[in-house]
Amino acid sequence: MKLLYVLLLCVSFFIDISAQIFVAVDGDDSGPGTIDQPLKTISSAVSKTQAGDTIFVRGGVYSLSATISISKSGSENNRYFLISYKDERPLLDFSSMPVNSSNRGIKLSGSYWYIKGIDIKGAGDNGMNMSGSNNIIEFCSFYENSDTGLQIGGGASNNKIINCDSYFNEDPGQGNADGFAAKLDVGTDNYFYCCRAWQNSDDGWDGYLRGADDVSTSIENCWCFANGYLKDGSASSGNGNGYKMGGSDDKTLMHNFTLKKCLAFDNRVKGFDQNNNKGSMTLYNCTGYGNGTNYSITSVLDTSKSATIINSIALGNYGLLAGFVFQQTDSWQSPFSITNDDFISIDTAGVRGPRKSDGSLPYLQFMHLAEGSDLIDSGTDVGLLFNGSAPDLGAFESNGIVSVALNNFNSPKEFKLLQNYPNPFNPTTNIGFSITEKGSVNLEVYNVLGELVASLINNELKEPGNYIVNFNTAGLASGTYIYILKAGKNILSRKMTLLK
Repeated sequence: MKLLYVLLLCVSFFIDISAQIFVAVDGDDSGPGTIDQPLKTISSAVSKTQAGDTIFVRGGVYSLSATISISKSGSENNRYFLISYKDERPLLDFSSMPVNSSNRGIKLSGSYWYIKGIDIKGAGDNGMNMSGSNNIIEFCSFYENSDTGLQIGGGASNNKIINCDSYFNEDPGQGNADGFAAKLDVGTDNYFYCCRAWQNSDDGWDGYLRGADDVSTSIENCWCFANGYLKDGSASSGNGNGYKMGGSDDKTLMHNFTLKKCLAFDNRVKGFDQNNNKGSMTLYNCTGYGNGTNYSITSVLDTSKSATIINSIALGNYGLLAGFVFQQTDSWQSPFSITNDDFISIDTAGVRGPRKSDGSLPYLQFMHLAEGSDLIDSGTDVGLLFNGSAPDLGAFESNGIVSVALNNFNSPKEFKLLQNYPNPFNPTTNIGFSITEKGSVNLEVYNVLGELVASLINNELKEPGNYIVNFNTAGLASGTYIYILKAGKNILSRKMTLLK
């Protein structure tokens, strides 16, 4: 009874009465949109939805010639969902669409959408153009479009792009098509996680501004390679950079870029490029290899801004960095001496390979540190999870990925329960928390009826520190769940959404 009372205090319960609408290649837009009588087009399904509804897209190739426009908006607690059905993979093929700046594949001006598991090919401009905010785009791919694969602009902010790929995008002049872009009149706090961008005619990521100023973009655990080359392997006439961290026509605008554990290799011109950005640039644990220039930050910043590179690797010449760039425990600094032998492999085979079934990046040994490298346990603590006595240098921490670990990288200043990540999720997610005092800890998961479905930590004695726990939902149904952290007299709770 006490636990149910706590739940009632901490969360708001609700009954899920949202609808499910199905779309299939052989569907009929005059039908009801059930799994047995699906609609034919996503546009028709969108017109019939309300906030909280889910559009399931069945597998197959959808040959399209007109933009799918999505303008409806949900809310933080009541999103719209547009996702592939189970393990099926729908391809939206816009190859018959003429090249034109208005011919986007999906135009997402609405907010609070969750789009997952859909491929977009051949649009006459962007594969997806997003001007809405607070959207989540997960496990999608954008390729062979006639401009940037996925472009965020129009004031769009707080969007999350997770486990997505963008490649072989090429505009007629070859100087505009990037893999991903948060640029021009973009809003702030857009976030990319575990994405790949390769062989786009211009750049992998582009943050060039025209109409926005002093906005922020974060990129984490992403791979960016072979940009500035076309699908056939020939050099393009585009810029050919990996991560272009800003710039503007008058060379005065500020785009604050944060890159963590990002990998740039074999880009034709630069791996990590300031361009003429006047904003702050923070690079933690990044790796550059085989780019024309690995790192380039040379232009003076706005007086309120700074550039920082810590725990980063350049195999080969590191590039061009001005004296104002703060550098600490980077591979090109004393006492390090870096060679090919510091890595298990420098073979790029497999970097374009299929993702895991949950959308995560394939595991490769490429650019992972070899046993005995002096780059292991030699970095500076910047607040990222690590194994051993100190962080490794570069994008990959040795000894695997931490799934359940205590890392006293900072002495926690407050009792904290983080939002699980990813969220929504299937089938696993990570829950992070911090405790400030030694004591007994409980971490439990409940359904919306108040029934205990998992006890992740059961009265375990824990030291003060930061923790991450992996939660595998095998056997649970889709829906909303509540996870509750209890330590001493402290209690915190959050909601998470399982989508299967």
